Amino acid sequence: MKKIEAIIKPFKLEEVKEALANIGVSGMTISEVKGFGRQKGHTEIYRGSEYTVDFLPKIKMEIVLPDGIVESAVEAIVKAARTGKIGDGKVFVSSIEQAIRIRTEETDEQAI
Repeated sequence: MKKIEAIIKPFKLEEVKEALANIGVSGMTISEVKGFGRQKGHTEIYRGSEYTVDFLPKIKMEIVLPDGIVESAVEAIVKAARTGKIGDGKVFVSSIEQAIRIRTEETDEQAI
């Protein structure tokens, strides 16, 4: 099992969700987060004063999948989230040693 963590632009959430649904991914956890990478935020003017917005709003998706569909899920996320502009985000894939569904006590792939 693998855990995919994707940091994407908020307006791309629906496209990514649909792309994942098309390959059979049904469950995910979504969080609204703030952060910055190479772009280092940007400057804005508010009421005549210039200020720096360091942390930009992003969406963090967390998905745990069986090994067999991880590559297609990553491809779907990258394709749907890409705008070609700075700040498109990142995708991280890590191993999951164990999963347990609390309600039924099913474990590992049966739990996801």
